[in-house]
Amino acid sequence: MAIVRGTKLRNRIRAVFRYFTIFLVSLLVIFPLYWMLVTAVQAPEVTLRYPPVLYPIDPNLKGFHAIFFEKQMGKWLINSGFVAILTTAITTALSILGAYALSWFKWRGKVAFGLMLLFTQMLPEALIVIPIFKIYSNFHWTDSLATLSLIHAAFVIPVGVWILKPAFEGIPKEVNEAAQIDGCTPMGILRKIIIPLCSPAILAVGVVAFFASWGEYLIAVTMISTEGKYPASVGLASTMSQLDTPIQTLLSGAIVYGLPPVILYMFIQRFVISGLTAGAIKG
Repeated sequence: MAIVRGTKLRNRIRAVFRYFTIFLVSLLVIFPLYWMLVTAVQAPEVTLRYPPVLYPIDPNLKGFHAIFFEKQMGKWLINSGFVAILTTAITTALSILGAYALSWFKWRGKVAFGLMLLFTQMLPEALIVIPIFKIYSNFHWTDSLATLSLIHAAFVIPVGVWILKPAFEGIPKEVNEAAQIDGCTPMGILRKIIIPLCSPAILAVGVVAFFASWGEYLIAVTMISTEGKYPASVGLASTMSQLDTPIQTLLSGAIVYGLPPVILYMFIQRFVISGLTAGAIKG
């Protein structure tokens, strides 16, 4: 009996410690979001009080009004959406073709090409943004949202290829052989068999591309100079200056800017998780 009681006590202590840890980690994650919301709905002079007040005093929506009516937040969100959607389309299409070539065909230099794609991820954006800007300037491609999406896609395509490659390889080769016997061309196999079977992984690539483009700042601020063409990341940063940082307006815009990716992920998280793990287990 003493042994059983001791075991139950240890299990209870472990459970209490586990739940306390979960509560503490959740608090650390949620509190910055809560503080952002509190700051967005109260005057800056209240926010800057010391000691800080942990609940909103005299809440108002002046920050949201300012970011939409004094700034161009609506236009900036549309620009970000346009760039992100175009980046997603380009990345998804080229990642499918690249993964198909790496996983289903035998050709000289395939391994070297795959490694080269990985090596491109080792180059930080800050290292190559100036050469890219110089090339774009020579072709008069700067200050364009469409050409900005090409750069975003170039950074995400290697990741997309390596997400799709194991998923494509997980399809039995017998399926390919049967399709060839029935007279299906390689592109027909890709369109009619591989893409439908690997749709969760393809969706995962699309989500990765969308999020990467939506949150990108360095290349966007380098390439886009017209305020009306700013993506939201650049537009929000432009509200700050050397002499003033409108805290309430800035955080109101940040809340609005963060909502679309969160809502999108809530609807498709199940498919993203299954897509990212596709091909991890073969049997």
